[in-house]
Amino acid sequence: MQPAGAIAVGTAVGEHTAAGQPASADPVQVAEGDVEQMLEGETIKHAWVDVAGAERREFPLNDPKILEIAGYTEWLSYEPGESVRLFVHTTAPTYDIEIFRDGLKPLKVWSQTGVRGVRQQTPENAYAVGCGWGAPVEVPVDTAWPSGFYLVILRALGPTGATIEREAGFVVRPRKGERKNRIALVVTTATAAAYNDWGGANSYRSIVDGRSTLIHSPKLSLQRPWGRGFLRLPAGAPRHCDTPDLEPFAAPYYPYVDWALAHGYSRHYPDAGWAYYERPFVCWAEHNGYGLDYFTQHDLHFRPDCLDGYACAIVTGHDEYWSWEMRDTIEDFTRKGGNVARFGGNFIWQIRIEDGGRTQVCYKAHDPMSATSPRRSTVPWDTKIVNRPGATTFGLTGLGGIYVRTGATTPRAPGGYTIYRPDHWVFDGTDAYYGDMFGAAPARILAFEVDGVDYTFRNGLPYPTHVDGAPESLEILAMAPAVRGEPRPRHGRMVMAPITEMPSKENWPMFYDIPNIEYGAAMMSVMIAGIGEVFNSGCCGWMEGLARGDRVVTAITRNVLDRFVQGRGRGNKE
Repeated sequence: MQPAGAIAVGTAVGEHTAAGQPASADPVQVAEGDVEQMLEGETIKHAWVDVAGAERREFPLNDPKILEIAGYTEWLSYEPGESVRLFVHTTAPTYDIEIFRDGLKPLKVWSQTGVRGVRQQTPENAYAVGCGWGAPVEVPVDTAWPSGFYLVILRALGPTGATIEREAGFVVRPRKGERKNRIALVVTTATAAAYNDWGGANSYRSIVDGRSTLIHSPKLSLQRPWGRGFLRLPAGAPRHCDTPDLEPFAAPYYPYVDWALAHGYSRHYPDAGWAYYERPFVCWAEHNGYGLDYFTQHDLHFRPDCLDGYACAIVTGHDEYWSWEMRDTIEDFTRKGGNVARFGGNFIWQIRIEDGGRTQVCYKAHDPMSATSPRRSTVPWDTKIVNRPGATTFGLTGLGGIYVRTGATTPRAPGGYTIYRPDHWVFDGTDAYYGDMFGAAPARILAFEVDGVDYTFRNGLPYPTHVDGAPESLEILAMAPAVRGEPRPRHGRMVMAPITEMPSKENWPMFYDIPNIEYGAAMMSVMIAGIGEVFNSGCCGWMEGLARGDRVVTAITRNVLDRFVQGRGRGNKE
């Protein structure tokens, strides 16, 4: 049972069943990595690659005896009046398509039955070069379709009566100059692309010779399907916030990984994607009467004026990856008076977009471009070679926080924020006191990755030191302990985020003189940017507080949106 006022977010469009695809060889040449990490001479195992079933990948077998279907759209977003080109592979003779505008009340807008099935040929390295499928289905975007996220259900029927479903999806953005609402929602497509492991690789791992490894692919194609679970999840799929406190002397565990592998979903479904992050927020917003126009991060990259005219832009969930141009668009928006509500966390990596938007690049180290255009190197923003502090855009940086309640990272923390500035306007109507905590169980908004900055305490209040680029106007409103990664396991040998994988001064020299950070902090903050204002939740799990009816999380969200939509940010001289 959920608290009064909470919105059920696990309900997705339709029903779907089927297991994941078996593994097959995938010889790739990518960036450096290793399967096993060594800590103090003891071999440890990684939850992404060393659990049973980790070697499986989603990839077409193209065997007519095995029922399968998958598809992708040519682009991430479209305007009304354009046509979506939908590329589909299936072993079924025919299949059906349904398209819904997803949200609190999914609306079916288009369907076609009995589409002739095509068995497509797929390159082994499709994750990097794209699938290259042909015979697309043309779907016209009706001018009556409102801006939103559109879920494409692909359904194939086998000869024995078995049914299999998979998903594609796209955003309908408003035509230029035809915004319908005062709020723009930016869907975090860059981070989703980084975690999408369809085909056998992403920005974290790959299948090499039938074995799952921590070798990542520096180039990822957007011309491929999304991993199962990125666009649609069944009710009951485990969430980060549902992991209970670690029992004394017990080994850390990762229930979402076990569930994903057991049910044929991508193990990265809770790391990124519409289904896990944006959809719960959208359900809450629609229930509470907030109208949204939709864009993608890639729209920010290619359409720098797309936010013009909006009072508020929202980013929610996990937005770890940004291009230089995407940041430029956000900063130009706030400089001119736009307000940003970032209900997200983990701002770390620079990416590049190549091939006209078809390929996303993140080397993470040894980027060939470092020799010619060092500031465009695809490494953390806070590195000396890039020197564009992450904190300058949203006020906080991923390297100031990192992890809470993931495996052995603060595994018994309550998962909520402690309030330090209760008189701030974000807490209006909450009856907040200094030292109150909000967002803890059952929401546990601090469970996974978080942001912060270097800070100090004076008279019991936190202040940024500004050595890491934190803006002078930044106010830290609430905090919680965070750590950079999991230490050597005390019990068992399994980890997901070993501290040896985290950015350090040895791997990536930073522009600021701070020793390697083992401990950080999750922070909620507000800052002035130009003549706009930026609220930053500093955590990926803010939407859990909305979905589970946390009183203070809900009040803060309303305060931020109502203030920003009315253009009352401090930079606007209220």
